[in-house]
Amino acid sequence: MITASLQRGIAAGILSAIFAIGTGPAVLAQSQRGQQSTRPAAAKPAPTAKPKPATTGTNAAKPAAAGAAAGASAASAARPAQAATGPGGASLLTSYGDWGVYTAQTGRSKICYALSQPKDRLPKNVNRDPAYLFVSFRPAENVKNEVALVLGFAAKENGPAEAAIGNASYALIAKATNAWLKNPAEEGQAIATMARSGTVTVKMQSARGSSLTDRYSLTGFGKALEHARKECAS
Repeated sequence: MITASLQRGIAAGILSAIFAIGTGPAVLAQSQRGQQSTRPAAAKPAPTAKPKPATTGTNAAKPAAAGAAAGASAASAARPAQAATGPGGASLLTSYGDWGVYTAQTGRSKICYALSQPKDRLPKNVNRDPAYLFVSFRPAENVKNEVALVLGFAAKENGPAEAAIGNASYALIAKATNAWLKNPAEEGQAIATMARSGTVTVKMQSARGSSLTDRYSLTGFGKALEHARKECAS
């Protein structure tokens, strides 16, 4: 019989295979939990697409440009966490505050997730790759509320790692450049805490021994999470 944590790991591995890091191959690192189950790595979606600057001239703005401006206004000045489309056909549906809602299709299975990037990274003088925090849903594998992080640096094996959400703190487990809640049973509680809190502060130790901190805004998280959940409920 497949254990619940192993089933979640399998689903996360499929998600990893869909979303490539930047333009490179997907990372399929695994972190072991006990003797029976593994939890494959989170994969980093493609970098944020920079909008093209508007052109000026004697003619009025083109309808397409006007439409884009109207769309930006309707998003309440929210900046998409990511490009409108991602590897494997992932599509940005909408954004809420600092969070984006994405969907992807793999075979007959649909994957939905809410994603954000850190607002602050300390120390500022340490070079790192982009980082991401996201919550995934995969109904075909009975996976929901899966909290995952792409760290943007190699973490120290068995080093100190935690996510502080409001007044609560959750232990993390890291493997290479990825991390998850150490206890998957806490994911529902952690997400509920995120929905009523302002920030998530992730503290890790790098493989080089540096203590690193990433702070994520939770502005828009509740709406993005609910949207992603509904997308995968249909």
